[in-house]
Parts: sequence; structure tokens; C-alpha cells
Amino acid sequence: STCHLGGDNKMATAWRNVVGRLKTRLRFSGSKGQSTSGNNTALGTSPTYFGLVAAGGLGAGYLFTVLSATELELHPPQYPWSHNGPFNALDHQSIRRGYQVYKDVCSACHSMDQLSFRNLVGVSHTEEEAKTIVEEYQYAGENDEQGNPTTRPGKLSDRFPNPYPNEEAARFANNGALPPDMSLIVLGREGGEDYIFSLLTGYCDPPANFELREGMAYNPYFPGQAISMPQQLYPDSVTYEDGTPATVSQMAKDVCTFLRWASEPEHDERKRMGMKALILLTGIAFITWYWKRSRWTVLKNRKIVYYDKGS
Repeated sequence: STCHLGGDNKMATAWRNVVGRLKTRLRFSGSKGQSTSGNNTALGTSPTYFGLVAAGGLGAGYLFTVLSATELELHPPQYPWSHNGPFNALDHQSIRRGYQVYKDVCSACHSMDQLSFRNLVGVSHTEEEAKTIVEEYQYAGENDEQGNPTTRPGKLSDRFPNPYPNEEAARFANNGALPPDMSLIVLGREGGEDYIFSLLTGYCDPPANFELREGMAYNPYFPGQAISMPQQLYPDSVTYEDGTPATVSQMAKDVCTFLRWASEPEHDERKRMGMKALILLTGIAFITWYWKRSRWTVLKNRKIVYYDKGS
């Protein structure tokens, strides 16, 4: 796929708008000065002229700085996530599908050290389903009678397994780059799930004259545009259990929802408690208002009458 950033077109259009407005203001200023002064005052000595030229120069410098082809970085758009509203919960079916995408695709390189398999129970899987999943992994057990290390099937209390034994092995397997832990990545990246979704779906061919080192991929949403992680999501990369079509955008949406839950497991409970607190505080406010009126109504309705002593 070819990526059209439109940087040159945006810069040219914006520059033409600045120049057009500058010419219009200059013509207006020149005609006004000639009609009011009645002399041949040079336009170059007009304070308005200097102000407009300075503003145009600053605007042009800003455009060239922001839209430079070597420093261009796209900001992710804001997507209408179903859980963005103050009273909206996470889509738990999407969380389940997102875990499947993480397990089948992302877990080959990325760890999630802050999550245990028991966290899935009651959220995306039943207890029996979570036990079946964790028993597929082997963890270090107690040493045997001869002191040799042993392994055991996983338990619900075990953390998600790390794909690499240490940081050096992770860097060696990824061309020197260290895959970040994804437990809190939604909270640790500006833009949250919007950025991750754009990153996962934003891979494209680099523009002309863009130098890309061997082993790097081009992604306009990544700082510097060159990323060590190649494109991971392709159509039908995952076969969903519920039969949902595994398009690239669907898989990216599901794994972003899963990562949002992983970064903030209390998301639904926090909003539920907020609703309860809002209802409670509304009732207390009404009771307080009624009590205040009942207590002060005697004083506010009191009538003071003055009589003359001589009458």
C-alpha cells in the first residue's frame, strides 16, 4: 500500500492562502493611505506593511517547520470508542477477542508483566476457560530431590509469560530494539488507544527520498516514522471463536480494547461507582436545599413594622 501524507499539498495550499490574504491587506492598506493622506507616502514605510510582512514570515516559517517532510509526524484521529462516554462500559466480547489477538500475534514479542490469568476470570473468560488457557504454559517449579529444576503447568495466579528470558535476548531478537511491556501501554502513550489503533493500521510505503534502514518499517504515526516492528496484522491473521470477520481494523480495535482494560481494569467499576455517587449526591443536594428553605423561611418571611410612640 502507498501512503499519501499530503504534506506538500497542505503546505502549498496554506502558503497560497497566507500570500493571498497578505496581498489583499496590502492593497487595502495602500488605497486607504493614498485616499486619506493625499500624498505619495511609500507603502514600504507603513507600519501595517511591516506588521503584515512579519506575520507572513512567521506563518511561513511555522508551516515549513511543522510540515517538513523529514519531521512530519501524523497525530492519530479521535475514534468513537464505545467505552468513551461517562456511562459506557467496555465491550467484554471485544476484550475476549482482543486477548486472542494478543495471544496469537502480540505475545510473541511483547510481555504483560502486570497481568495474571486470574484477571481474565469474570471479565472475558470463565474460570474453567482461564484454567485451560494457563495450563498450556509451563512454569518453573520446585527443585526435585536431587536439586534439579522442574516445571509445572500454569496456575491462575501466574503472570502472563514473558517471551524472552531477559532484556538482552529481547534486543538481540528484535534488531536491537526492546519491545515494550503492554500492561500499561494505553496509559503510557499519548493518545491512548487512538494512537495504538493508528499505529497498527498505519503501515505503508515510505515517501520518495525517505531513507529507511534495513530491518525497519515505515509508519507515519510513530515518532521518527521508522519503526523496528514490521506490520503484524493482516486479514485473517486470527480466527475468532465467535465467527467475527478478522479484518485488520477489527483486530486492531479488539486488541486496543483489551489493552485499555489491561491498563485500567477498574474502568467499569469506576464508572459504576461514579453513577452511584452522582445519584447519591443529587439526593443529598435536594434534601439540603429543602432543609435550608424550611429553616430560613421564618426569617425571610418575617415582617418588621415600626410604630410611632406618640400615636
